Amino acid sequence: MRDLPPFSAPVVELVQTGPDQADLIRNLYQFYAYESSDWEQEDVEADGRFYLHEEHLVRYWQEPDWSANLLLVDGFIAGFLLVEASELPGMDALELADLFILKKYRRQGLGRALVTQVLTSGERDWLVRFYQDDATALAFWQAVLQDLPRAVQQIELADEPLLLNYRVVQATH
Repeated sequence: MRDLPPFSAPVVELVQTGPDQADLIRNLYQFYAYESSDWEQEDVEADGRFYLHEEHLVRYWQEPDWSANLLLVDGFIAGFLLVEASELPGMDALELADLFILKKYRRQGLGRALVTQVLTSGERDWLVRFYQDDATALAFWQAVLQDLPRAVQQIELADEPLLLNYRVVQATH
């Protein structure tokens, strides 16, 4: 029997970006939009890119409680996580707005570990919303939310009828 090299777990980091990295997030967002283009029925623009609302994008570096974060694995870009302050009436929560992981890094538990850490840290409630027609997101979020060590409430919101909405409640002391 031959000796196997020692296993070393990958180094996973979530790094908040600055406005100087907007182009990087913009580029990665194209992959994210491509992956949902089938069930969202989106077409590319005349320049060959998916539409990205620029006024919304810049808010990640201008608004309090908004952030665009890179997911790095062993120093390599593996995806992004976009966080927003919920703008829903009466909803004092942070929203995990968009999560994207490059295919190379999927099915390794990175997404689950990342969102579990994010949703269980801090002093705020979290809002998680995803399209019921996105089978991949549906399976992922149902598995994550079911195992989350926090109270999770499904909530009905009338603003987007195709979205499933969950509030992750901050643990009480």
